[in-house]
Amino acid sequence: MQHDKLSNGAWADMPFAKQMANIGSETYRATKWLAKGRRDNAEKAFERMQELIDLTIAYGRLGQTNRKALLKELCRFRELYCGAFLDGDLDTLAALNRYLDHFAHIN
Repeated sequence: MQHDKLSNGAWADMPFAKQMANIGSETYRATKWLAKGRRDNAEKAFERMQELIDLTIAYGRLGQTNRKALLKELCRFRELYCGAFLDGDLDTLAALNRYLDHFAHIN
């Protein structure tokens, strides 16, 4: 795990919008490297993005009433992003990155 210091509870203390903005940082890196043909770098960012999503699934909004909806949306995002990444679909990746832009502007 590359985000060891976040798994100790720091991630759970972060607001959801900030968690999503951090996920977005990794999706942008993965997309950028994929577009440049640097598959090795793209896969590293892709793995980091998945780690952050796993942390959000494990700790995001614990105890809140809308947690089920959050998890459903987050899992759907992951499914779409992973499929587009593995297919090399840069247009879909760009659209998914724009979705995450909204969270970056909240912070």
